[in-house]
Amino acid sequence: MKQIALDIGLATGPTLASFFPGPNEAALRHLEIWVGQKSGPVARSPVPTYLWGSSGSGKTHLLKAVQEALREQGASVGWLDATVQEPPEFNENWAAVLMDDVHLYTAVQQHAAFNWFVNAQTHQRWVLGAGELPPADLKLREDLRTRLGWGHVFHLQVLSEPERRAVLRKAADARGIFLGDDVMDYILTRFSRDLRHLMELLDLIDGYALQTKRGITIPLIKSMMENT
Repeated sequence: MKQIALDIGLATGPTLASFFPGPNEAALRHLEIWVGQKSGPVARSPVPTYLWGSSGSGKTHLLKAVQEALREQGASVGWLDATVQEPPEFNENWAAVLMDDVHLYTAVQQHAAFNWFVNAQTHQRWVLGAGELPPADLKLREDLRTRLGWGHVFHLQVLSEPERRAVLRKAADARGIFLGDDVMDYILTRFSRDLRHLMELLDLIDGYALQTKRGITIPLIKSMMENT
């Protein structure tokens, strides 16, 4: 199968502004308020926050959006997810600690996460965690599990089809591309409805359209799938 090098660098990364909340307005507002307090990490609330919900509910988007917002403020964060095989030591310069996909953590990652959590509490730093299960159901070491659940906990809901359609439309508009209703229907019925995958697909379609200098149509998408 022919491989096509697609330029998808034009896509913007996850931001709080680009998150379509739907039924998750309370969680988004909570994160916006925390990030918006720019007087320094010590002045911000150190009470941890935990987001949980099924795949596609927007957990990783929100964590990466917070990371980007803090980076724009000149702050650094500790980031730990299931792909980080050798977590670094806690850094006192971190403004916050972000832990994604905690339900997948190995024993080594759980040890590091607990250490980060203790140090974060000591230095009055915020911990933002996310996983697919509520804290009580996490199969983690007890001291980590209870810490993840003692602060603010938000259950993220997967968006409905009309809401997913609105997200896709908003993302396309942000890229300056037009998706006809027929194209939108095709994407939503033929591909994964997980928001992350939809955004990745939009990146690919956008890049392929730019490379081939064609408008975004169903034949273009079919051609892309045949040539990638």
